[in-house]
Amino acid sequence: MAEATRASAEDHREVWDVLVIGAGAAGLWAARVAAERGLSVVLLEKTPRCGTKILASGGSRCNLTTTLGPAEAARLFGTKAERFLRPAFQALPPAALREHFHRAGVPTVEAPLEKIFPASQSAKDVRDALEREARTAGVRIALRTPVVDLQPGDEGEPWRIEAWPAGASAGETWHARNVFLCAGGASVPKSGTTGDAYTWLQALGLTVTTPVPALVPLRSPEAWVHELTGIAVEHVLAKMIAPSGKRLQERLRPVLFTHHGLSGPGAMDLSHWVARARVGEGEEGTYCLALDLAPDQSQEDLRSALIAAQGSSERPNLAGALPVVLPKRLLAAVIAQAGESSALLTRGGLQHLSKSGRHRLVEALKDLRVAVVDTLGMDHAEVTAGGLALRHVNPRTMEVNGHPGLYVFGELLDLHGPIGGLNFQAAWATAELAGQAVEA
Repeated sequence: MAEATRASAEDHREVWDVLVIGAGAAGLWAARVAAERGLSVVLLEKTPRCGTKILASGGSRCNLTTTLGPAEAARLFGTKAERFLRPAFQALPPAALREHFHRAGVPTVEAPLEKIFPASQSAKDVRDALEREARTAGVRIALRTPVVDLQPGDEGEPWRIEAWPAGASAGETWHARNVFLCAGGASVPKSGTTGDAYTWLQALGLTVTTPVPALVPLRSPEAWVHELTGIAVEHVLAKMIAPSGKRLQERLRPVLFTHHGLSGPGAMDLSHWVARARVGEGEEGTYCLALDLAPDQSQEDLRSALIAAQGSSERPNLAGALPVVLPKRLLAAVIAQAGESSALLTRGGLQHLSKSGRHRLVEALKDLRVAVVDTLGMDHAEVTAGGLALRHVNPRTMEVNGHPGLYVFGELLDLHGPIGGLNFQAAWATAELAGQAVEA
């Protein structure tokens, strides 16, 4: 896309109807919506280009939304966030978002696990469409212009936004009747999202829930886990277990073993629990990810399969006896957790499996425990958990209560959903509400 025009002295003296901070998914969308309604809109972005995080998302493919309906999609954010997101997802449901991109020249295709991608498989097409639409609507975009502070005006006066453009010898003051604060969270800081806005929000007396990495791979200290590096299990029920044994959350999604621990949607969707504990906001002790490697079979189903195999003249090994296909190295880990012999993987090895051994083996298949002690941190997180407490924000407009003209949305809010285009959906839907609600 074309380089943004440099800000002029007139830009700074003018009082803009809307000043947008952050040219990410939410900022580009909201700026365009407001400008299409005839408002004067300027967008300040600290980095040299718009939508840096969009470009990196989904392995540079951009999983831009979900095939789920609005109610089902909102439900995946948890009870509190679900209630908050209902108006946004009704205003811009996933199907409508998809249709918008079609009209913008970005046709989409469905993928497994309820995902939607651009048909081109290029995140650049998504970013370019958003930027093109914003510019066409009349949005003025100033790149390399990081905001350093914002202050409300006195008694109806406009907001004052302090920025310090790259290479400038002094800062600049911008004025706007309304501010769209959508500078992103703190995940993937190399993309420009370094959590700057949290400090501004706190300075206004607002509560910010401690930001922690979410949708991030997990670290495990267990050597046997590292030895399984590269093994992926496509159909597994992953359950996050607190040190007390309480089951916190579960997801039926793929899991990948890595040299750090666990990755893949099944692990990453549950990672925020461990991240919260690391900042002292959870139970003390070791968390576990419990893996049900045969989620479609009951314990009785598996037990019956093993009994049948033990009585078979074909003398199958464990892999041949099970109604699920699992890698041999992973089965070896299951056997070890059950306290049985690796001979179970040889032909006829099941013949000497005792009743109690059978029970332990079924337990391990349905509840393979992996200790997890940390995440890979913000550098590897897809989104941030935490942010501006939802009680401060009007869910129908995104305006901050008690601060007229300040709208906060996107990743800065204290909500996040699982992998699958849901967080982009939330960013664009909340941005839609702000863009429609703001008045000059």
